[in-house]
Amino acid sequence: MPSKKTSENARRNFLSASLLAAFGLTNLNFTAKNDNPKTIKPAALKRGDTIGLVCPAYSAFIKEEVTIAMEGLQTMGFKVVLGKHIFDRYGNLAGKDEDRAADINEMFANKSINAIMAMHGGWGSARILSLLNYDTISNNPKIFIGYSDITALLLGIYSQTGLVTFHGPVGSSTWNAFTVDYFKNTLIDGNTTRMSNPVRKGDALVQMEDRIYTIHSGKASGKLIGGNLTVLSHILGSTYVPDFKGAILFLEDVQEDTYRIDRMMTQLKITGILNQLAGVVFGKCTDCPPSKNYGSLTLEDIFEDHIKPLKIPAFSGAMIGHIKDKFTVPIGIEATIDADEGTIKLKESAVI
Repeated sequence: MPSKKTSENARRNFLSASLLAAFGLTNLNFTAKNDNPKTIKPAALKRGDTIGLVCPAYSAFIKEEVTIAMEGLQTMGFKVVLGKHIFDRYGNLAGKDEDRAADINEMFANKSINAIMAMHGGWGSARILSLLNYDTISNNPKIFIGYSDITALLLGIYSQTGLVTFHGPVGSSTWNAFTVDYFKNTLIDGNTTRMSNPVRKGDALVQMEDRIYTIHSGKASGKLIGGNLTVLSHILGSTYVPDFKGAILFLEDVQEDTYRIDRMMTQLKITGILNQLAGVVFGKCTDCPPSKNYGSLTLEDIFEDHIKPLKIPAFSGAMIGHIKDKFTVPIGIEATIDADEGTIKLKESAVI
């Protein structure tokens, strides 16, 4: 007699196939695997290793930005190889879906490539989830890093293969001391990194920027899973979303009116995800002001409505998101958060 899990997977696969057939999409390369694969850690980076730069979403419109990204990585001691289609253009995308996916598949298959980094985000990563070769990825585990729209790939790859992926800087990020230190600590040194916001008061009596807001006090442990809220909400219900049971959910976003943040948090609530969590870290919501309409909710209101009632440790303001100073946050690694101190501490190395 089939197990409960097998029956559920069969049901989901049947529904997926039925929906595809209904829309005449029977020839798609649908390669999704079973849920909850065993966690795979990639090899740590070392000086002299090669990083592959790819554009899974928007095109690299300005070639000088790619040059600057290459120079930054080379300054850290890495070699850089560009994806074959990095300068392609199809509308605002970096070429056709098949070509953008091919760059990633080829980077994973290439034994001389040690890590893969997105040049930037934008939109388009979710379009190639069904075109990735997850067998190749499983058999050739390596660091895959990015943020924003790349969230779809970070979660998709982790959910399908168990490979730990990294929400962190992209090629076009500002490679300043803060960002580089966390990048090196996590991906090169393999430290059980403690992530905490910078303390920069200047001549002010108290810290004015990058403050932590405790939503609910306490400490919690669990696997780190998350990324961009908008991207996550748009792939819910697919096979490319990992199990959130007992997880520490981390989120970030940019240029979203607060009513949209409220809508997406409501979606996480009514899908049951919020009730499964051990803790929540909401990083930065950059340029997310209250709407101009009378009586608009603030971010604090939304946190009070959706997160505080969970009565689990939660805080906002972490250095995760569309900002210059970035943490490198591994997806699928056990960590402990302290909502009063506003810290994230890895309980294990994210690399081997």
